[in-house]
Amino acid sequence: MSGVEIRELEAFLVLAQELHFGRAGERLYVSQSRVSQLLRSLEHRIGAPLVERTSRRVALTPLGESFLAGLRPAYEALRATVDDARAAARGMGGVLRIGFQGTVDDYLSRAIARFGDLYPECAIDIVEIPLSDPFGPLRRQEVDCAVVLLPVAEDDLVLGPVFSRQPQTLAVSVRHPLAARESLSAEELADCRLIGIGGGAPDYWRSAQAPALTPGGLTVPAGPGVNTLQEGLSLTAANRGAMLLCRSTAEYHGRRDSLTFIPVEGLPDSELGLIRHRLRPSAQASAFAEALAEATGPSQPAA
Repeated sequence: MSGVEIRELEAFLVLAQELHFGRAGERLYVSQSRVSQLLRSLEHRIGAPLVERTSRRVALTPLGESFLAGLRPAYEALRATVDDARAAARGMGGVLRIGFQGTVDDYLSRAIARFGDLYPECAIDIVEIPLSDPFGPLRRQEVDCAVVLLPVAEDDLVLGPVFSRQPQTLAVSVRHPLAARESLSAEELADCRLIGIGGGAPDYWRSAQAPALTPGGLTVPAGPGVNTLQEGLSLTAANRGAMLLCRSTAEYHGRRDSLTFIPVEGLPDSELGLIRHRLRPSAQASAFAEALAEATGPSQPAA
């Protein structure tokens, strides 16, 4: 361990995510050759290659995979310790920027109030993030943490706590043929054009919000894609399609004369989770995660 530099470890961690020297350099704000230099120095200290390089691909060696598994939690703990010490030295000041999708529900409101009571010297900014880009604002450092719809399966993001498990409802126009129904089965989604999520969200995430198949394997017709909740509600009100929403969001928007919300039986519950960036820990964001955990009770298992 003698002489190992934190920059070498950071270069390896980012390269292990990107598997591309150019992109790793862009994220680290250094040249591609500097990333190579840092990696060679780390490999020299360890005594064996961590990465296999060819003209077409970059891959971790078995030793690199093992090293990554041990390094990542240790690095996170180290960064968190440093951030905690900095925060203690100057107080929990500054600004905490919290992103959210959809609506600020009771859980999130209580957590924000709890954090404000504990750290009155820290300002809080609440930023709505688009449905179509759930992870981008955090990666671009536009927010310090974000409350997003599950699932989350991103290597560079830390998930938790998970909360607000809610049954799903189908938002439809009052002119829709199903508008008078008191409930629907998941298989009846095959009779609806389902509004989807556009933009750059991962396929697995978009599929969870607007499935292409019912649980029984029937095709669900695809409606238009939207970037925001308001776009989706507007298209739904215009009878351009139907949109799946969690029960709390449906209740929040339930007084619209042009929409009705129908419980759907047989779908997995909707869940929310707080995400933070794995390689850019924030003392304020960590403290907010604790406040959210207190406000929501024991974390629920991720779906």
